[in-house]
Amino acid sequence: MRIRYGVVGTGALGGYYGGRLAQAGREVHFLLRSDYGFVRENGLRVDSVKGGFHLPAVNAYATVREMPRCDVVLVCIKTTGNAALPGLLRPLLHPGAVVLLLQNGLGVEEDLAAALPGVAVAGGLAFVCAQKKGPGHIAHLDYGDLDIGVPGATGADGGAASGVLGQVAEDLRAAGVPAKLAPDLAFARWRKLVWNVPFNGLTVVMGATTDRLVAHEATRELVRDVMLEVVGGANAVGVPLKESLAQKMIDNTLQMTPYAPSMKLDCDHRRPMEIEYIYDRPVAAAAHAGFDMPRTAMLARQLRFVQDCYGR
Repeated sequence: MRIRYGVVGTGALGGYYGGRLAQAGREVHFLLRSDYGFVRENGLRVDSVKGGFHLPAVNAYATVREMPRCDVVLVCIKTTGNAALPGLLRPLLHPGAVVLLLQNGLGVEEDLAAALPGVAVAGGLAFVCAQKKGPGHIAHLDYGDLDIGVPGATGADGGAASGVLGQVAEDLRAAGVPAKLAPDLAFARWRKLVWNVPFNGLTVVMGATTDRLVAHEATRELVRDVMLEVVGGANAVGVPLKESLAQKMIDNTLQMTPYAPSMKLDCDHRRPMEIEYIYDRPVAAAAHAGFDMPRTAMLARQLRFVQDCYGR
């Protein structure tokens, strides 16, 4: 099966994963906004710890109306733009097409499935350090694994998505991306939240990169406390994460390239931050199960204060 891919959001994730697929000879169509003219003329450049590359010519589009219908659409925009997703996706989808949301947080698949009844919706968790450096220029700094799967309840066509994802994973692996099917997407989402909740929020409120947070004893303990709270929230909703995961993630971060997570970059550039899906949704899900997440809720309040003070 040869898949025609669409990429909505050609930033760090869309540029890296879509670029890898295109480099490997897959048919990939990229939706761009401010970078459209540059990429149309100059192509896409990816600097990578696994070997950089330059695609001198890519299928670049300024609007979805110009794009062909695709078999799999990788959604790589931030969740802050999800209100526009139904309108962006409808022109790209044919019956049987799959939407693969490469986004952080909880509830993204369920929300989109409710907005697009009958559309097969899948999710993906990118364990990658990547940043957009400039127009058509992506920097891949570390890691790169991608877990993809279908959540428990995203409409009647969830089974159809499962059948396509095996080929997607094969295409990604052939392109040099360590991709695998996640048998339990909720487990994968909560597992990533164990890292995302402390490091995204604390890099913003502390004004520090990941390496500085784990190098200092006080902030390292704070990171651990927040991680253990997220583990507790996961367990409360029936997702069996182990407390040992917190130390494992801290150890991995100590070895990781110094990094400013996406939320820190959004804050630095005065863009909206992904507070709802990364913070509010886990807190609400845990509270519904009778578990309190005060540290996570406090981070959400701090982040909203920072965001509301942009430009003041």
